[in-house]
Amino acid sequence: MITKICCIGAGYVGGPTMAVIAQKCPNIQVTVVDLNVERIQAWNDDNTNNIPIYEPGLPQIVTEVRGENLFFSTEVDKAIDEAQIIFISVNTPTKTYGKGKGMAADLKYIELCARQIAKVAKSDKIVVEKSTLPVRTAEAIKSILDSTGNGVQFQILSNPEFLAEGTAIEDLLNPDRILIGGDTSVEGQKAIQALVDVYSNWVRPEKILTTNVWSSELSKLTANAFLAQRISSINAMSELCEKTGADVNEVAKAIGMDSRIGPKFLKASVGFGGSCFQKDILNLVYIAKSYGLNEVADYWEQVIIMNEHQKNRFSSNIVKTLYNTVADKKIAFLGWAFKKDTNDTRESAAIFVANDLINEQAKIMVYDPKVSRKKILSDLNYLETRMPEENENSIVTFDNPYLTCEKAHAIAILTEWDEFRKYDWQKIYKSMQKPAFIFDGRNILNKAELEEIGFIYRGIGV
Repeated sequence: MITKICCIGAGYVGGPTMAVIAQKCPNIQVTVVDLNVERIQAWNDDNTNNIPIYEPGLPQIVTEVRGENLFFSTEVDKAIDEAQIIFISVNTPTKTYGKGKGMAADLKYIELCARQIAKVAKSDKIVVEKSTLPVRTAEAIKSILDSTGNGVQFQILSNPEFLAEGTAIEDLLNPDRILIGGDTSVEGQKAIQALVDVYSNWVRPEKILTTNVWSSELSKLTANAFLAQRISSINAMSELCEKTGADVNEVAKAIGMDSRIGPKFLKASVGFGGSCFQKDILNLVYIAKSYGLNEVADYWEQVIIMNEHQKNRFSSNIVKTLYNTVADKKIAFLGWAFKKDTNDTRESAAIFVANDLINEQAKIMVYDPKVSRKKILSDLNYLETRMPEENENSIVTFDNPYLTCEKAHAIAILTEWDEFRKYDWQKIYKSMQKPAFIFDGRNILNKAELEEIGFIYRGIGV
């Protein structure tokens, strides 16, 4: 009977997942640990609006269970020692050095977790991979854990997350499926059942799939690759639509009504972002290449190439439309997060479009309801394209969308926040330089209404 769970990593996956497990399993003590003191303090803040992740529905659940059976702590060793199940939910970024640079997943944090668990554990543990990992990572983790020689037995399970940021709580409460991969031995099957029993507190049995570890690990990468592929496919068609006079929204609707295709992830845009899609496809490409499967690698790499092209095309179109120069012109960015209802900016299209326009000496004015100036500058500085002070001088941030657009030569919609649809666009038009341009990178605004006001509207694929 599982009574204590620990999760290493208080980020976008660990925090929400453990909050929901705690809410649905009141008899289990759930402890989320992280070495980042500031992050743990934020999770423990009395004002749950200050928790480090913006996710609709999350503050309410944290308020309900924190201090009851959900705890956030920096005492990593204590939590590992007490837990029967340990979730590893740490960052697995793309490597920025050495072999596999720019493609392979960097597993140093995963290995550090495994070594920490091996050092601390005095009783048998079930270790669960929650982070997105390359196929056969479980083998490496098991090798490290079993080499301790202190008689502790470890079972490694793969339990990838399939959350979409912005709807993570709903995805956790009503998942399409829960995937658990484990060893085929008797002990492995017992470990799988222990985790199945946890999820069975709120997930129907037919939605819980069990596989071997390798299938589970590869399923996560494959799911993200397929979703990203759909976005790149419709974005490729958007460019053709612009040349031929077709409307990508009408094309997407027509093909989405085919039951074999379906309508999801067929929204043309400035390109996909987020922590998973690019990272996971690059990882898939690297794995394929490492096995000599070059045609497989080339196929998936094209999804990334198309996405980069879409972002570059968007910024180039702004420059071209504004009479081939944006030097000293004000471009108002509405949105910086990679999608609505999240404060996550990882791989956001806004970062790369801004970078291109700053190279052209534009002045970027930014409004995002959930992203801070500090984060925006950090995202640009991470690219190392120019000195930080140049970014500082090129970006002006606002808490008010109307002030952001004042005296702007153009507006670029980079995130599909619902509030953008409801603005007084007549008021915005009056305050802008003329001609007033709108580049709708998410196709969320009404083209006819804006053109009636006087805007020159440019969408994606229309």
